[in-house]
Parts: sequence; C-alpha cells; structure tokens
Amino acid sequence: YGFITIALTYFQLSVEDHRWWWRSVLCGGSTAAFIYSYCFYYFHARSEMDGLLQTSFFFGYMFCVCWVFFVMLGSVGWRASLWFIRKIYRAIKAE
Repeated sequence: YGFITIALTYFQLSVEDHRWWWRSVLCGGSTAAFIYSYCFYYFHARSEMDGLLQTSFFFGYMFCVCWVFFVMLGSVGWRASLWFIRKIYRAIKAE
C-alpha cells in the first residue's frame, strides 16, 4: 500500500500540487471502502442472515473493522509518503 501511495504522491507533486497530506491518507485507507462494499455483496449473496438485529450487528461490526483498516492503512500510506517526501527533498541541492 505504501508503494501505490508513494506513486500517487509523486504524480501529485509532478503537477505542482503540494497538498499531499490528506490525499496520502485517503489513498492508503481507500481499501477499507472496498472491504465495506464487499460486505454488502457477502451479506446479500452468501450469508443466510436476515432480520434487523443480525443486519445491524453485521454492518455495525464491519464498519468498525473497516474503520480500523482505514486508520491503519491510511497511516501506513501517510508515513510512506512522508518518508518519500523527505528523501527527495534531501536530495535537492540548493545552490
């Protein structure tokens, strides 16, 4: 996840958009949205669950799990982008 976020940060810096902080978090954490959308498919196509209580527990717990994934992968993406930014700016020689 860090490599993709670094590539997207590089493309963003290439077009002279230096606001990379939140975008690196969102790019890293966007996998959580895919996981949550897969939960809808799983609930309707594969599971035998029905009723309000099972539905609310399933989607409530999966929201919590996906939030943890978003925070975890978003912070990995942010740290990877921060490392990359520091690395390329140290290589610039000001004369």
